[in-house]
Amino acid sequence: MAASLSDIAERAGVSIKTVSGALHGGSARMSEETRSRIKQIAEELGYVTNLAARGVRQGWLPLIGVVADELITSPFATEIIRGLDGAARTAEMAVFAMNLNGTRDVASVLEEVRRFRPRAIAYAAMYHKTVALPEALVGNVGIMINCSEANGRVTSLVPDEESAAFEITRHLLAAGRRRIAFINLPGLLAGELRERGFRKALHEAGFAPTGVVPAVRRPIYSDRAPSLVGTHIDGLMNASERPDAILCGNDRVAMEVYSALRRVGARIPDDVAVGSFDNQVEIATRLDPPLTTMALPHRAMGRLAAEILLGEETVPPQTRRLPFQLISRSSI
Repeated sequence: MAASLSDIAERAGVSIKTVSGALHGGSARMSEETRSRIKQIAEELGYVTNLAARGVRQGWLPLIGVVADELITSPFATEIIRGLDGAARTAEMAVFAMNLNGTRDVASVLEEVRRFRPRAIAYAAMYHKTVALPEALVGNVGIMINCSEANGRVTSLVPDEESAAFEITRHLLAAGRRRIAFINLPGLLAGELRERGFRKALHEAGFAPTGVVPAVRRPIYSDRAPSLVGTHIDGLMNASERPDAILCGNDRVAMEVYSALRRVGARIPDDVAVGSFDNQVEIATRLDPPLTTMALPHRAMGRLAAEILLGEETVPPQTRRLPFQLISRSSI
């Protein structure tokens, strides 16, 4: 039979409350020596926490539930889950996710998550966007990750897109580039904010964009939409004032830009420098030359989300913008 708290208490000569405090972080006061002895006895007896019984006692299980808004379909946005899970494990918690996609609404997915009686619930999105949560569900979501709640009723952690674009544009300018074009992501909040930072950096330096054009033919960016990259590169490189740098909306666009520039005989970075966003490592490090790009703060958002969800203090809803990291390689 599995060892119980009473078995450990009897062996250690202490109360069950003291054992629970030592193993589960309860309120019982004890010396570190007593705590260590109880943990050693629990290990010797092969004690395993009965999560179901613990959940009944305290009203929740040591879990963080995630409503994953298409998150698990994205190879690099899963860094959010990794950051969340790492911080949760430190607090002896576990993370589980339920996928939200076009066939299921947020209410049904959230209800599924709540059945597991998690300590807290997060809503995490595949890409930076605004989400309008139904009024009845707002109180059930502790934090929004990689998205913001449309009415500001839930604390949100989002990437600082505008500052990232400002920083990498300044990096291009510092490298002596003056004629900078931007092949952007149409219809996305990230694209809108990045363009704002791009234009701001150029304006402050006394320059104008050589061009700002969409990466795809559709009004909203998708990596499956018909690409316009080749057409734009042909037009830019045949213009009287050719760009000496191209900023790309993401690393997939940068990959296309590399191919298109090579087709017209332009060398990277000698003739044209290339910068980007996301730091999809399997792309950025394998391009020749390796790509300079702004790394999304996904893992940092996950870690901070866990800290906020498990923290003792309750703070008013707010939006926190986390900085990207410039990953400097050989394309600039």
